[in-house]
Amino acid sequence: MNRFFYFKLAITNIKKNAKTYVPYIITSILTICMFYIICSLSKNPDLTKATGTGTMSEVLFLGTIVCGIFSVIFLFYTNSFLMKRRKKEFGLYNILGMEKKHISKVVLCETLIISVISLVFGLLIGILFDKLMLLILLSMFSVKIPLGFYISSASLNSTFILFAGIFVLIFLNSIRQIHLAKPIELLQGSSVGEKEPKAKWFIALLGFICLGTGYYIAVATTNPIAALMLFFVAVILVIIGTYLVFTAGSIVLLKAMRKNKNYYYKTKNFISISGMIYRMKQNAVGLANICVLSTMVLVMLSSTFSLWFGMNDIVDNYYPREFQFTPSEYSDKDIKNLKAWINNTLDDFDQKPTDTIEYTTLNFACIGKGDTFIVDKANSTYSNMVNDISTLSFVTLDDYNKIYHSNVKLNDDEVLICSSREKYTSPQLKVFNYTFKVKNTFDNFPTDQYVAANVAKNHVVVVKNIDILKNINKLQQKVYGDMASDIKYFYFFNVDTTAENILKINDKFIDDMQAMANYPKDTNKYIYQGKIDCREESRNNLIALNGGLLFIGVFLGVLFMIATILIMYYKQISEGYDDKERFAIMQKVGISHKEIKKSIHSQVLTVFFLPLIVAGIHIAFAFPFITKILAILNLTNTKLFVISTCGSFLIFAIFYGIVYRITARSYYKIVS
Repeated sequence: MNRFFYFKLAITNIKKNAKTYVPYIITSILTICMFYIICSLSKNPDLTKATGTGTMSEVLFLGTIVCGIFSVIFLFYTNSFLMKRRKKEFGLYNILGMEKKHISKVVLCETLIISVISLVFGLLIGILFDKLMLLILLSMFSVKIPLGFYISSASLNSTFILFAGIFVLIFLNSIRQIHLAKPIELLQGSSVGEKEPKAKWFIALLGFICLGTGYYIAVATTNPIAALMLFFVAVILVIIGTYLVFTAGSIVLLKAMRKNKNYYYKTKNFISISGMIYRMKQNAVGLANICVLSTMVLVMLSSTFSLWFGMNDIVDNYYPREFQFTPSEYSDKDIKNLKAWINNTLDDFDQKPTDTIEYTTLNFACIGKGDTFIVDKANSTYSNMVNDISTLSFVTLDDYNKIYHSNVKLNDDEVLICSSREKYTSPQLKVFNYTFKVKNTFDNFPTDQYVAANVAKNHVVVVKNIDILKNINKLQQKVYGDMASDIKYFYFFNVDTTAENILKINDKFIDDMQAMANYPKDTNKYIYQGKIDCREESRNNLIALNGGLLFIGVFLGVLFMIATILIMYYKQISEGYDDKERFAIMQKVGISHKEIKKSIHSQVLTVFFLPLIVAGIHIAFAFPFITKILAILNLTNTKLFVISTCGSFLIFAIFYGIVYRITARSYYKIVS
């Protein structure tokens, strides 16, 4: 036998089955291309040219892992469609005298051809588009990029090893199926339908319970910490519920519709419902996959777009002023020296501090039970009550009046309260042996970034004087011991200059502080020990983080949409071949072509758009949950998230409709 016989036969088979193989090859090329790009970007040295881009590299590396895992699952899943369509052909080869080892050689040649084409074109396209993706990423930082291509040998190796391994595993799995199947099973492999499934009420009920529980957790959870802890629980419940409802609940529903004789015994409904019941087990898994992928795409896009476009709100929530100084220890003399050092440094840049804010505060954690805040080192009784975790930040009335340019008066037992995360509504506040009356509440206290970033409920409590604050400090020191907080001094200010100069000023502060650390212990020079935070530098870091998340969100969203398209396409093709003979028989027994086409249209519409509708329901219930999680990142602009969610769903629905038109046309051509 000619040694090239198997290759020629493999090429002929791929050409003959172009309708199924070409989309698979294109998808493999795109998946390889996208994996190489994201892997290369995570290792690209040009990505370290701007402040904060190290964070982006870490995010991209995590995206590489997700992309790699998804590629394995995705290519295996799509290959199963190919094998189903090819089993009849392999069975025919077997009956005509070709042994299974010869069929295995044909499959090996086909796999080699597909893998070589996919890897070569995938890597070439990846290298070409890698530079464009880098330009898009670094355009967020206004960094100039040198001309020329950067080819990452490490990324080439990683991509080749991963996808070569995937194709080897796919080949071995195909051989396993061929060798385990009998010739008659191979011959009928593409035409064997599912037995009519039973109406499994218990599984259907369990599916609805899982969905309902997941929805309830999403809607009922009000605390951001609890939302973060319960997020994956809710996600798993909804995913399980989705699969159970599609596989069992849909059958229960269809059989209930079949029992309605007035509805069922109409030509269009009869064909649609009986056809969907007959293969619903296989359909349901594919529909659930599409639904879960669609939901993931929508959540990723809406969340990452919200984080990107709400970045200024996040920065403003974290940083009330451009610079924040927080000494580790302080005294009146230290504060005077700190301000002198700041002023001297700013003089070098011809700047003065403006819009200054300064205050002294005590911040510690506790358990909030109504109007009572329990301070307990072990918190053993309340450790499982995540919703009750709170922090209290005490400031003096003098500092409050200076900040707000007011002249408010308080009695010893009165306080003012400003709350984040959740409004304080009780008329009093109890902590230790104090019972304070809440004289009034107020908004937008300029807390430092560490308090602003606190995911627990925080209450800024304004007390009458420093003596009360110090006494509360002694009480919490007694309870917490080595874990106790200290009274802190905060100094905030702006400078009226460009972003570039602000970063230079910040670098000078940091350099001076590092130089101070080398002063001898007996020096009389001022030594600053503490934290220095710059809003502009943090903005760049946040751009890197959110830019990386946005890029990953869009990138994985595109990858998941490609997966959705291919699953839809193969499902339509597979069902088209399964339905072709059945509809031909119906025409022979007297059902008109027009009635059959109406029935097909009804069935395809129902099956195709059901995942999108259910994904929309998932997103609606997940909305308050995701809002709480975004609040942890200080994105409290709910209106922005509503616009991002609705916009993402609308764009995805339009795209989904276009895919429907394309794949439905292929289905109609097969069954007509």
